[in-house]
Amino acid sequence: MKKNLILLLLLGLFFKAGAQNVSLKKGWKLAIGDSPEWSSPGFDDKGWQNADVSKSWELQGHPSYDGFGWYRLHVVIPSSIKEKAYLKDSLLISLGSIDDNDEVYLNGTLIGKYGGRGGDIKSSHYGPRSYKIAANNPAILWDRENVLAIRVYDTGGDGGMYGSNFNVHMADIMEGVHFDTNSDFSYGDKNSLGKSIKIVTANRYAYKGTLSFTVTDPETGAVILSKKTDTAHFTAGTPFSWWFTFSAAKKRSYLITYTFKDRRSGVELSETETTPYILTPALAKTPKINGADVFGVRPGHPVLYLIPATGLKPLTYRAKGLPSGLKLNPATGIITGVVDKEGSYPLVLTVTNRKGSATKKFTLAIGDNIGLTPALGWNSWNAWGLSVNDEKVRTSAREMAQRLSAHGWSYINIDDGWEAEKRTDDGKIVANSKFPDMKGLTDFVHGLGLRMGIYSSPGPRTCGGYLGSWQHEDDDALTYGEWGIDYLKYDWCSYGEIAPHHPNLDEMKKPYQVMRSSLNKASRDILFSFCQYGMGDVWNWGAEVGGNSWRTTGDITDTWNSMSGIGFSQDKAAPLAGPGHFNDPDMLVVGKVGWGPSLHNTRLTFDEQYTHISLWSLLSSPLLIGCDMGHLDRFTLSLLTNDEVIAIDQDALGKSARQYIKKDGYQVWVKELKDGGKAIGLFNTADKYQTISLSKTNAALKGYTKFRDVWRQQNIAAVGGSIAPHGVLLIRVEK
Repeated sequence: MKKNLILLLLLGLFFKAGAQNVSLKKGWKLAIGDSPEWSSPGFDDKGWQNADVSKSWELQGHPSYDGFGWYRLHVVIPSSIKEKAYLKDSLLISLGSIDDNDEVYLNGTLIGKYGGRGGDIKSSHYGPRSYKIAANNPAILWDRENVLAIRVYDTGGDGGMYGSNFNVHMADIMEGVHFDTNSDFSYGDKNSLGKSIKIVTANRYAYKGTLSFTVTDPETGAVILSKKTDTAHFTAGTPFSWWFTFSAAKKRSYLITYTFKDRRSGVELSETETTPYILTPALAKTPKINGADVFGVRPGHPVLYLIPATGLKPLTYRAKGLPSGLKLNPATGIITGVVDKEGSYPLVLTVTNRKGSATKKFTLAIGDNIGLTPALGWNSWNAWGLSVNDEKVRTSAREMAQRLSAHGWSYINIDDGWEAEKRTDDGKIVANSKFPDMKGLTDFVHGLGLRMGIYSSPGPRTCGGYLGSWQHEDDDALTYGEWGIDYLKYDWCSYGEIAPHHPNLDEMKKPYQVMRSSLNKASRDILFSFCQYGMGDVWNWGAEVGGNSWRTTGDITDTWNSMSGIGFSQDKAAPLAGPGHFNDPDMLVVGKVGWGPSLHNTRLTFDEQYTHISLWSLLSSPLLIGCDMGHLDRFTLSLLTNDEVIAIDQDALGKSARQYIKKDGYQVWVKELKDGGKAIGLFNTADKYQTISLSKTNAALKGYTKFRDVWRQQNIAAVGGSIAPHGVLLIRVEK
């Protein structure tokens, strides 16, 4: 299941004299299949495929392949890296990330492996790999050619080796030392920012030295601030803490560099991060109604809709034109009930407070089509992984109700890890001890005006090894209906063991057709989200099979290479998006993420996070937050509560943006909107500031006279400007 698209540098053959590590970047060979002799250093691999491990093996001529594959590399490990190292006892081999599990052989000797439960290499555990080996281990051939052989097993989706941090180096005193920068920035008067950082280690070595701190303007290269202290000292259990503040003169992201130099060894450790800047204006106290202009429900099924509105509380809600069978709670804004008669019902929504009132035209569409705009919500996986539980879901629901639902966010989705190990005697699925009352939890979420989602697999097991829905599709769909579930994420996972080794199109469709038929028997609307990583170009047939959204790629992770690689590859699927069926390039990786239970601030820079939300909104993608909702910092909240940005995603026309311009260093994407306007994203994909613009005579702007910077919510005179590295200018144009 959890396939993250990380750009992984290849292992290589070359070594610069005097360097402290061997960059492993080139020369990999790949073979699909499995044989014990492939670990042997004497095996002749000249006939193997040249591997590009910046890509999964699916993208190298092995589409939809799940199973074993081997990578081999011939590399010289010079003894000079040991001689120059402060510590000389251990060698570290870093292999980026592996999807899913591996065994690593050095000159025929197994030096490490990573598998799932019980060491089973066939379990699903994607992630980074690094193996330590004693420097005196006879498996290492110093100053001679060594053969690295990596046996990889992939359970589904993308497979192989792809990621970052590929090298061989001596384990030194800075191994196990890191800067803890996970605290949030604080915001003071006059654009000042403050933060506390720590240097942490589990090593018993007593570190003493200098900590330097530099703030740089990435556009000009000017040093804004430089400080240092000679009193940095820390050891296991006693970190060094440092608080700093500085004035951020402009609304842009500055670069911070931290460097610690150990006095005794002379070894340095450096890390960089960027600073936040908030573009979303503060909310007005007068009422404003947000969210989509249309909502679909099937005849005879329960309606649950919270009117999303901001403004000084308390707010009072009214709805003119409600059909028979529905009622509105004027204090909460929650509409409930059942409408039996099919039709398009025009409503006028009104919200008032002591500062004024706001109205909005809204359509309640009672018919066969649901999910008319992309889902807005939260999914537990990117924060909590398999450690999700009832308390974390309730916390997320409360936070969404208090801080996000007024902007249209409405789904609370539990991912893998909720299922019990066995079904009841009559075949029903039940929750494990982490979820003692699933019906009660769903009622709690519904009581907040929010909707509840759940997760399963068409195979016998989920990716996390829990019960899937194989041969129990009707049982599960009916149980979901009884619990009140509104959304199902259905993950291919172990269905790869059921389907043929190379499934054809009909075989790819089958499990989703089966569950769609079962969901139709439930007594309520359940949005159906396919999670099968884009196999068989699912965007061409997902709607036909009954999907409301479908994943177009493997799993995302919180890196620029992953996010941009996924987001900017969606043009081929774009024409197939529309009301009731949307392309899904995976969940959002903003805020605190970690795939559970350990969390960290997203590794995306703040400019990259603006790009992430802008691009996903242009693509008409489901926006599913993947962070810890209990710790929404001010910047992340500003990303998720810009109503003009969200309106682009929720536009009722349902069209996805198309790639309009692609050049080295920048791209322009254009999305048509229902009111005749367009949303345009100008993306700087380069590593430095550059000016990107569209002339008013450009075909994309012909006939348009009003230009608006959507993040700043300001009208502007021209489309373009100086854009930060990996940043965006998001524009809405109207006639």
